[in-house]
Amino acid sequence: MNEYFAICPRGLEELLLEELRGIGAAELRTTHGGVHFSGDWAVCYRANLESRLATRILWHLVTGPYVKEDDIYRLALRQLWPNHFAVTRTMRVVTTAIKCPLKSLDYVTLRVKDAVCDRFREDFGERPNIETRDPDVSIHVFLTENRCTLYLDTSGRPLWQRGFRKASVDAPLKENLAAGILKMSGWQPGTPLIDPMCGSGTFLLEAVQVALDRAPGLDRGFAFELLKKFDALAWAQIRAAAEARVKPVAPLAIFASDNDERAVRATRRNLQEAGFADCVQVVHGDLLDLDAPAPAGILLSNPPYGERIGEQDELAAFYPLLGSALKRRWAGWNCFFFTADLRLPKLVGLKPSRKTPLFNGPLECRLFEIRMVAGSNRDR
Repeated sequence: MNEYFAICPRGLEELLLEELRGIGAAELRTTHGGVHFSGDWAVCYRANLESRLATRILWHLVTGPYVKEDDIYRLALRQLWPNHFAVTRTMRVVTTAIKCPLKSLDYVTLRVKDAVCDRFREDFGERPNIETRDPDVSIHVFLTENRCTLYLDTSGRPLWQRGFRKASVDAPLKENLAAGILKMSGWQPGTPLIDPMCGSGTFLLEAVQVALDRAPGLDRGFAFELLKKFDALAWAQIRAAAEARVKPVAPLAIFASDNDERAVRATRRNLQEAGFADCVQVVHGDLLDLDAPAPAGILLSNPPYGERIGEQDELAAFYPLLGSALKRRWAGWNCFFFTADLRLPKLVGLKPSRKTPLFNGPLECRLFEIRMVAGSNRDR
């Protein structure tokens, strides 16, 4: 049994824990920004392939105390790195910290890199090359006030990079955050779903994959395939099982619109590239004039945040119109808005039934749920 740490956007930890439990992970424990768990290599492979919420899966190697950088160097030097990856693999070191008293994390990174290279030199007389942009192997160093933990990354590129989104508009949501928001909305395949401000279609791409029971990692490779302990047969069986359960592409009760033609084009292109063009109805239109495509369903949107003063003024004028449109056209729908603009409920004039704090990178946001039950909402 190995120990792992799955990184995720803040606010999705409990959902990620349940997701990992569903693929066979054990000894699950949440912390800020992720979930600790244990399992064999098959669990690691499935976590990378199946997780819609994780950013990456790190394999825990060792944790030890430190006072100064030399302690971290010695901890790293003692690890049998040649047992984990070949000297021909390129590598990098990534360091993060919480309440670390050391002056320079860059220097810690350098010392760990030196330790790994020195270990290879001692054992083989040569060292691996450093590649900071797209390495074969990433070593992650995590420092607290007096403890150092070393991990090996099993994911490679972040797991939110599904390989689908070719076209994007301004500030697109990362796929794992979009998948978490979709999960929080309670949407289930078969329930009508619409994103009326669809941007580049991230919510829609995630929803289609859920509806087709398609593992999000089927179109990409992973760093664990380059490690010495890689079990190619086990991985082939896990991947084949995931491919076998994918449902055929068919029209779904999933809808999209945007009043920006560039966004409509981007969404259509991304759906086409993913092979999902027949699954989603995409139209050019303004949410304020849009009729609901079904008597009930889930409306899910990531409206503009209004980070500049002029944009904030425009949103302040838009929100009351949005509230009127929701009351007039969307009775029977559960409406979810993910935004960093905390004025939204007040200016829309509708009381949210739920406000869930989430983070889009460093930006604190809210997922507001507004239930449009006929006659139950009133102007505030």
